[in-house]
Amino acid sequence: MSDVVLLLRAAMGDLVVTDQETLDAMRSDKSGHRSDGAPLALVNARSVADVQAVMRIATKTATPVVTRGAGTGLAGGAIATGGEIVLSTLAMNRILQISADDALAVVEPGIINGDFNDALAKHGMWFVPDPASRAISTVGGNIATNAGGLLCAKYGVTRDSVLGLKVVLADGRLISVGRRTVKGVTGYDMTALMIGSEGTLGIIVEATVKLRQRTLGRVVTMSAHFDSVETAAAAATAIGVAGVQPAVMELIAESGMAALSSYLELGAVRGSQLLVQTDGAGAQAEADAALAIIRQCGGIGEIASDEEEGERLFAIRRSFHSAVASLGHVLIEDICVPRTRLAEMFAVIADIEHRYGIVIPTVAHAGDGNLHPNFILESPEVPPEIWAAADELFLAALRLGGTLTGEHGVGLLKRRWMTDELGADQLELQRSIKAVFDPLGILNPGKVF
Repeated sequence: MSDVVLLLRAAMGDLVVTDQETLDAMRSDKSGHRSDGAPLALVNARSVADVQAVMRIATKTATPVVTRGAGTGLAGGAIATGGEIVLSTLAMNRILQISADDALAVVEPGIINGDFNDALAKHGMWFVPDPASRAISTVGGNIATNAGGLLCAKYGVTRDSVLGLKVVLADGRLISVGRRTVKGVTGYDMTALMIGSEGTLGIIVEATVKLRQRTLGRVVTMSAHFDSVETAAAAATAIGVAGVQPAVMELIAESGMAALSSYLELGAVRGSQLLVQTDGAGAQAEADAALAIIRQCGGIGEIASDEEEGERLFAIRRSFHSAVASLGHVLIEDICVPRTRLAEMFAVIADIEHRYGIVIPTVAHAGDGNLHPNFILESPEVPPEIWAAADELFLAALRLGGTLTGEHGVGLLKRRWMTDELGADQLELQRSIKAVFDPLGILNPGKVF
């Protein structure tokens, strides 16, 4: 047993776990990537003091630390390897305060997003960030990656719902950034800096988040069929340009619909599907306007007769990842372009499919231009030709004014393209910021940079 593990056991007792099966599980996340070796130990922190104790030992011994929540990330950001400590905040899952009057809550990082919203529902409130993984992902993990989801075009990403954070630094100090007020411009915006930092600047141990009153009125859902994904994307753009603000607008491209057709035994399904959902007092009027635009763009659409039928329509979208996973190992990618360039991005994907002789089932959060192309692999190892295809896809997104990652983060998988998006000067500035917070380089080393 290493000296580091002995120090951890002396300070933390049975919160320190070293059995091989548990440590092996820390080598991977939902990205499909797996590290070369198991970490030294897993520490299941239960308090801020526990986190501080771990970081003091880590600093004293210059031992790398990987912070981990539920391990649902898709970029390899919470994967640990040999010589590292895994610091889990999953057991720090309390709701410390709900203030409906101030429209805020204070929570620990380990609380599951869906469980948090179940608790808020009793108060008539809602935490807006709604990633597809909300039933299994933590609020802390959502903040660490600035998670998105289906509702971002109307309600914003995680960053838009965070007021303040408590963060343990690499040397064990505890700082508070942000505030409980909506307004506040004292000094630099350290809260925004921490959001999406993927555990490279500090460990989030508490979050003060904005709440909304639960949306009143109907939820109206429609489904539309298009012969081509480019036409469907053009319709999605036209809906936004017309001023209609769907709560959800999802687009499944042809190859994705083919995978769903086979998986769900839907029969011969061709073309692409656009799903639109409106909510609030004006839901029906917005749905009618969106349907008119869809028909003008050549789509065949229908509005669900009630919310139950709407749920049935969305059941196909929710089966997308299971359908793709049934085809083999999957590299789930995540790019974002301005919504007016969505059709062009789909055309690029189709061209890459043709030239490389591969199928890339793709689904998009069409309201905000966020696409998830899926590469199907024969094994967890990504072959060079797939990385070459991905390289073309990423660079095309950048040329269209987009980004390498809309909501999954950089982690291990997209480090090589950082300079392409940020440029050498900005990347060096970001490395310098990292060095200020983490002079020993022990916070999630190898991730992002």
